[in-house]
Amino acid sequence: MTRTARSATLALTLAGALALSACGGGGFEEDGGSSAPASASGPVDLKMLIASSGDAETNAVKAAADAWAKKSGNTVTVTVASDMNQQLAQGFASGKPADVFYLDASRFADYAKNGSLFAYADQLSDNSDFYEPLRQTFTFDGKQYCAPKDFSTLALEINTDAWTKAGLTDADVPTTWEQLEAVSKKLTTKTQAGLGIGVGIDRLGAFVVQNGGWWLKDDGSGASANTPEVTQALEYVQRNVKAGNFKMSNQLDSGWGGEAFGTKKAAMTIEGNWIKGAVKNDYPDLKYKTVELPAGPKGKGTLQFTQCWGVAADSKAQAQAVDLVKSLTTVEQQMSFADAFGVMPSRQSAADAYKTKFPEDAPFIAGGEYGHGPINAPGMEQVVADLNSKLENFGGANLPQVLGGFDTNAGAALGK
Repeated sequence: MTRTARSATLALTLAGALALSACGGGGFEEDGGSSAPASASGPVDLKMLIASSGDAETNAVKAAADAWAKKSGNTVTVTVASDMNQQLAQGFASGKPADVFYLDASRFADYAKNGSLFAYADQLSDNSDFYEPLRQTFTFDGKQYCAPKDFSTLALEINTDAWTKAGLTDADVPTTWEQLEAVSKKLTTKTQAGLGIGVGIDRLGAFVVQNGGWWLKDDGSGASANTPEVTQALEYVQRNVKAGNFKMSNQLDSGWGGEAFGTKKAAMTIEGNWIKGAVKNDYPDLKYKTVELPAGPKGKGTLQFTQCWGVAADSKAQAQAVDLVKSLTTVEQQMSFADAFGVMPSRQSAADAYKTKFPEDAPFIAGGEYGHGPINAPGMEQVVADLNSKLENFGGANLPQVLGGFDTNAGAALGK
């Protein structure tokens, strides 16, 4: 998709989200909190809308929903969305949304603000078992709305053949920015960059977190990109890009960091646990290992990508929907999902079982404790898209100008 087409799509999505601002919230108090949930009498047929990665995920979710339905005496109809954002928006606008649905963290704040969501997290007796950063990701105006479904984080992938060829050992695995820079220089050859990084803030943001910065203030009340913490983090990456030992994926004629890594155009990359499937399917001969991202000046940091189980404010069966969510988020069920389609459990109490089953994923699970979710404020989608477009030519980007522009645009979107 071209940049122009992508921008047009985002604009249409935002327009749809804005149109939802008039949607009511059956089951809400005026402050957006949860009152006693609506409960239909007799058996109910819950509607569930999911965005599936394939048959394995679809079948696993349907099996879990069917198991709850059989036990509770209700039924669940699971629909796989062809366009999740569009179908969610249409359902909310019509007043007849799915009762339960996947809700991506990047869209959460828009729907929380306009009253489309039923806030049920306070009904989960073991809510504190979910990783705290994930809980914060689904918190708006001080209230957590929904239960994190699962999550992924970024880690550092290393081509072990390239590592050995460069004379590096386990003792050289980088744990600081200085060490990352040093090993990337040793790994760089005429045909291979030391580190390949995907374009945009969904990868660069990890460095920002490691330097104690973020694009918005902690409470989401204003922009904070044009600050020393953010600027210095991006300058570190840019300096290495200009030196040639770091390269962005578009410099390597690759669509993402995993492609640059798989085709051996980069000896290291920064990606999430989804890279396992890509390597298995597309680069089966690649030998690599995964380690935690090096810490920055302010400590460890990574990015988290997550969804929650949303429940609609307009659902007439909120009580049953919440009960279904409770069933879907037990440790046992989350581990079943992990086995079926590779997601990581959002519960801390499942971490040991997951690491025992998938020891190679320990660096990803570790990020559950110190990771940072996406920009969590309404109306920011187009602002973020504009920032990413200005960072596409990262080596030549005027960082103070780009970050100042983001702060201006974000302030306007936030009404500041």
